[in-house]
Amino acid sequence: MKTSRKALLMAAALAMTAGAFPLMTIVGHAEVLDGHQIAVDANGAIRMPEVDYRKEWVALGSWAVAAEEGIPGSQGIHVVYTQPETVAAYRKSGAFPDGAILIKELFTATTSDMTTGTISRANETTGWFVMVKDSANRYPGNKLWGDGWGWAYFDAADRINTKTTDYANECMACHVPAQNSDWIYTEAYPVLHGE
Repeated sequence: MKTSRKALLMAAALAMTAGAFPLMTIVGHAEVLDGHQIAVDANGAIRMPEVDYRKEWVALGSWAVAAEEGIPGSQGIHVVYTQPETVAAYRKSGAFPDGAILIKELFTATTSDMTTGTISRANETTGWFVMVKDSANRYPGNKLWGDGWGWAYFDAADRINTKTTDYANECMACHVPAQNSDWIYTEAYPVLHGE
């Protein structure tokens, strides 16, 4: 039995609306993910995606923020997530696709002694950094956007409104050492490299 192209397209559209697979389109040879639809409004305001990222996305890696000198363990733990399609596209091209979202979840840390030694573990969530890849410079003049990304920080007390007002003044200083890898510390994320 031969299936028509129209029937296949309708089935794909139904599957997407039912959440069977994420929205991704191909523009030229580049993959474009759905990040601008799920994390950005028409004016370029960035919002926390309404997705269970811990369950549905890929954990790229974690960071332990060292405690001050003389204090054992860590003062914070950061865990970074992205869409599975971002990982697949990055492994294929070595670049983040347009619409890729990175969420860095921030925790306080608790340090204690265990049978394996002194450990630090995540405790309370304090906030989230959200970045959205923008290869098309969609929001010129919007101070949350530039250098190929949208940049936003959300405090744990308010997942709706970003605290960021100007990425160049509030975000870039921490990312300058990663300028040659699209402003992202990709060496900390072995999953991007197939490891």
